[in-house]
Amino acid sequence: MTRQFSIFAPLFACFLLASCVAGPELRSLPPVSEDSCDANSRAGLIGAPATDLERVLILDPVRVIRPGQMVTMDYLPDRINFHVGADHRIDRISCG
Repeated sequence: MTRQFSIFAPLFACFLLASCVAGPELRSLPPVSEDSCDANSRAGLIGAPATDLERVLILDPVRVIRPGQMVTMDYLPDRINFHVGADHRIDRISCG
């Protein structure tokens, strides 16, 4: 039993020391205004069919999010997100 302890003791000590090492410092994102993508100017599209987006010229990055669709977690403050409901109408608009 002392032989097993002598084998695992250094490994356990390394584990304890590794847990004490400080990890990389997390950067905080710069403060973003509520309407960083000018979504308020597109508020008239809420309730409209999602196909109406084909007729609107938007030069900024755009993402259309449909029900159950997986999306990436990246955050782009100037990107406009159009959230489409099960009825194929635009439910809400957000930035990111």
